[in-house]
Amino acid sequence: MDIVPAARPAPRYWIHLLLLLLTVVTTFTSYLLYFHFQRPYSPDEVSREAAMRALSFSLSLLAILGTHEMGHYVLARIHRVDTSLPYFIPLPVLGVGTLGAVIRIRDRIPHRNALVDIGAAGPLAGLVVALPILYWGLAHSTVVDAPHVPSQFPGEMSLWAYGKDLFTWVMAKLTHAPAAPEETFHGVQTLFGDSLLMRGLTWLALGPLPEGKDVLVHPVVIAGWFGLLVTLLNLMPMGQLDGGHLAFALLGRHAHWVGRAMAALLLFLTLFVTASWGLWLLVTSKVVGFGHPDVVAPLEPLSPTRKLICALCLLALIGCAMPVPLRQVVS
Repeated sequence: MDIVPAARPAPRYWIHLLLLLLTVVTTFTSYLLYFHFQRPYSPDEVSREAAMRALSFSLSLLAILGTHEMGHYVLARIHRVDTSLPYFIPLPVLGVGTLGAVIRIRDRIPHRNALVDIGAAGPLAGLVVALPILYWGLAHSTVVDAPHVPSQFPGEMSLWAYGKDLFTWVMAKLTHAPAAPEETFHGVQTLFGDSLLMRGLTWLALGPLPEGKDVLVHPVVIAGWFGLLVTLLNLMPMGQLDGGHLAFALLGRHAHWVGRAMAALLLFLTLFVTASWGLWLLVTSKVVGFGHPDVVAPLEPLSPTRKLICALCLLALIGCAMPVPLRQVVS
């Protein structure tokens, strides 16, 4: 008796469209809440200019994230791997208004060459959109006066610094030491980390910045910056992240050692640079993990072109790297 394979459910395009529209709303709102200087708290306070800036941020961010996932989708379909269209994930009020987008791959990957194609297509496609958006946004940004904010090691937002502050507080309580005088508080400034790509694009668009100067960025630059951050996170060679796919295609079963080395680096950054890396360390080590399913034909050799693509993705990872993605400075 012949066995008839179960039919795949028909795609429900309305779900993808609904999630996309909801994510436009949440990213639009998040820009107004967190990145618009006038901080409107009701719809009546939102000017037309503020709305246009928020919309440019939202559409630029979703263009980058959507292109990233469509890169995976298109290459998966080329290799006849059953894949869903991207699902955008709206995140009301918090962060930038979205947790990104995902696709669902329902088949096993046929061979290592396909694994490289599918894994690399997302971050590279996202960069193809993010880089011109960043350049255009930087060219339309304003250079302003800005005080120099020194860096230190261990970082002031590292677990080491938090532990030191906690120890000082406990000892003060135990010894009944007089409280330290409170510092005058004016506000909190959020500084975006600089990657090699951001530094290069800033130099191309605005030239070298003099000492004491910084850039008051156009909204699409913030969207492009988050696009670089997403690329950085996805290209880390761990588990089934995009970088994990590439590491497995190159190293096979030994790829998990690269993932564990990456986790050790994240732990170092969490302890001594900024504790914000601790969340991604937990996600990658406990949720994503270090394992990777095998491909259908593991003995098929990896082509030289795919090895070059892996090298290009490594350069992209280095170009997007930033030890401190976000830094809050109390003034």
